[in-house]
Amino acid sequence: MYKRTAKIVGLGTYLPEKVLTNSDLEKMVDTSDEWIVTRTGIRERHIAEKGVTTSDLGYMAAKDAIKNAGLKPKDIELIVVATITPDMQFPSTSCLVQKKLGAYNAVCFDISAACSGFIYGMSVAREFLSNGAYKNALVIGTELLSTIVDWSDRNTCILFGDGAGAAVMVPSKSNGIISSYLGSDGRESELLSVPAGGSRFPSTHETINGKLHFLKMSGNEVFKMAVRIMSDAVKKVLLQSNLTCEDVDCLIPHQANIRIINSVAKRINLCDEKVYVNLERYGNMSSASTPIALAEAVKNGKIKKGDIVVLVAFGSGLTWGATVLKW
Repeated sequence: MYKRTAKIVGLGTYLPEKVLTNSDLEKMVDTSDEWIVTRTGIRERHIAEKGVTTSDLGYMAAKDAIKNAGLKPKDIELIVVATITPDMQFPSTSCLVQKKLGAYNAVCFDISAACSGFIYGMSVAREFLSNGAYKNALVIGTELLSTIVDWSDRNTCILFGDGAGAAVMVPSKSNGIISSYLGSDGRESELLSVPAGGSRFPSTHETINGKLHFLKMSGNEVFKMAVRIMSDAVKKVLLQSNLTCEDVDCLIPHQANIRIINSVAKRINLCDEKVYVNLERYGNMSSASTPIALAEAVKNGKIKKGDIVVLVAFGSGLTWGATVLKW
């Protein structure tokens, strides 16, 4: 156990104004509101306007978090951005956010861990903060998933939305991260991916015509693994923290599918009242889902000072992570 850990002192979120409802999707693909809600729990999602970038969303959330932490951009010493939809392959999205913020005293880098990205980012920031390397860190989960979704594929286009969430973290000797648990399994990397655009399949007319720059997912396999792995991750991180599910005041699971969330809660014997869900309004925002849900839960009074909060996520890679916080 660390003598020092790290805690969150400011949260921020940003969601594009445009809302795409299930009724809107009915006009685009062969689907229905009832079908989507029954199978996913999603009713609407936010979609960025053309020309808006991932760094734009991250900047807006970060500006909010820094203000709420009582700091100024020049005070920020470390910026970690979790995203799978960067503005470009390089430079990093974190450097682009830094430029927009004017946070020129910060060290910046990106993390690519898909839906687990924000939890990975918090864990990395905790290491730097607890060992005294930096006085504060800005961790951002920001995604523009609408740019990698095939809007003619009814199995995937219904699931995803755009958004960004951010947290300012500082060292702490009391409240904050109690324990983190991370995991990966590259053997299952083909289950959820964007095949083209990298060195494996560089962009060509063939990759574009084959729609290989869009998200591909083996839904049934991902569903089953998400339930099992997120349930196990919660149990393991609580064990590391010398806590049980009875000690948990609020669980914030990755907002991918209501059936996954309900199955995880059932497996760990946690009542619905202790599980925070905002999926129906936003869909799956990958790395942005966790910080947005956390910020909302705090704002809505679902999380209070002293509460034990568990964050858990699962995503492409495969990657997964869970964190226990004393708020």
